[in-house]
Amino acid sequence: MDVKKYTVQSSFRNKARFKSLEEYQTAYQQSIKDPGAFWLEQADRLSWVKKPTQSIEYDFHKANISCYKDGKLNVSYNCIDRHVESGQGEKIAIIWQGNHDEESRNITYSQLKLEVSRFANALKEAGVKKGDRVCLYMQMIPELAVACLACARVGAVHSVVFGAFSADSLKNRINDSSCKVVLTQDTGLRGKKNDIPMKANVDVAVADCPSVEHVIVVRRSGEKVNMVEGRDHYLDDMIKSVKDDCPPEPMDAEDPLFILYTSGSTGKPKGILHSTAGYLMYASLTHEYIFDYQPGDVYWCTADIGWITGHSYIVYGPLANQATTLMFEGVPSYPDAGRFWQIIEKFKVNSFYTAPTAIRALMKEGDDFVTSYDLSSLKLLGSVGEPIKEPEWLWYYKIVGKEKCPIVDTWWQTETGGILISPLPFATPLKPGSGTLPFFGIEPVVLYNEGKELEGEAEGFLAMKSAWPAITRTIYGSHDRFVQTYFERFPGYYLAGDSCKRDKDGYYWITGRVDDVLNV
Repeated sequence: MDVKKYTVQSSFRNKARFKSLEEYQTAYQQSIKDPGAFWLEQADRLSWVKKPTQSIEYDFHKANISCYKDGKLNVSYNCIDRHVESGQGEKIAIIWQGNHDEESRNITYSQLKLEVSRFANALKEAGVKKGDRVCLYMQMIPELAVACLACARVGAVHSVVFGAFSADSLKNRINDSSCKVVLTQDTGLRGKKNDIPMKANVDVAVADCPSVEHVIVVRRSGEKVNMVEGRDHYLDDMIKSVKDDCPPEPMDAEDPLFILYTSGSTGKPKGILHSTAGYLMYASLTHEYIFDYQPGDVYWCTADIGWITGHSYIVYGPLANQATTLMFEGVPSYPDAGRFWQIIEKFKVNSFYTAPTAIRALMKEGDDFVTSYDLSSLKLLGSVGEPIKEPEWLWYYKIVGKEKCPIVDTWWQTETGGILISPLPFATPLKPGSGTLPFFGIEPVVLYNEGKELEGEAEGFLAMKSAWPAITRTIYGSHDRFVQTYFERFPGYYLAGDSCKRDKDGYYWITGRVDDVLNV
């Protein structure tokens, strides 16, 4: 498989954290040689109530995994308070761009602390305590990010349901995790749609959800919606009477942070449960290294917080790193196919992370939409969600990035919590369509049907032979299903469910989802 390699020369390379393949390889080998020491050293990225002495521990045969288990911390504190305390309160944490261009907001770290604290106190008013589950069903409005952090602040477990899901999907997810409170908005805007019935969908869903005690509603459009007395409350009314300060709840490292449902190929959706400390550390580390995040960068991931990409690379990773993260409510085609490029010009975005689906659609619209905007602020481009095919890769590289921006083609899953295979932007020679090489501490293997590890150039099942801090800990309420899905087929390995090729340079190419038997 001889594919042309691309090594990007740009002024950004001089400041990059990793500048050559040799630097990456040296650091990677150290991380694999002593993973316990490596992951414990990375714990210093976070601020702890009680610093851990234990690193990663796992038994893939029983699917028992822990990381930093004797440590204590709070995720919300790590994403907000510590930056304010270090004198960075006036730095912009979130740039929000609404569906219509004239609607945008800059939220500083100090403002975020105030909004999250008030939201957290509103949750407490609704009876939410540490360990309770809270469902978030919103479009891409700032309150969705605020709500995630408010749940983390009080120790509640959030379950974000994608804002385009039906009332029936919402009901099933609320019932599976027995959510006590649902947070939503009156109606939603997205592209040409300006009346997405968010609250109305919640009303239909919670009619069959006995665990729900309160519904909290954000006014987004101002549309009049049905409000059930005693159960439903507008957020702005609730925060009028709460305190501006909410002390962050100390959490054990292995306490759950969130549940995120991924539709199983068969049966009911799986509630993927992520822990607190290992997840946050890994989201922070991968965000900093893979996007070569530098102080002052404006970073934009176009995903929705309803998916894992939005959790890890809009909210938790960037905010833990004191980054400026951009949230976008709209769609790439409204008001026209130049929308993404117009936003990059408007906010001088440095790192742009989107999906091949969007790239493919925009490529069909022609180059003029791209070339009519000033994209000179861009230093790197990212891809997530499926392998990016060579024609789209080359268009993204040449037309959008002007051959000056490396493309980080990232492979990972809801279950992995963060990116496992990806180039490091200025260190890894790129091959269009390949996720390239594993991230630090990650040990991928290629397995054949009997579970035999294949060496060198090979094709088979992609699996991991060791754990990493952000791996999911279980399927909520069903650890047996967790074992069966990911660990039973090949004992001693985490089975990703994807097939892959590994080429002569050790680069990984994802070839698709696998059924039970691989025919090579």
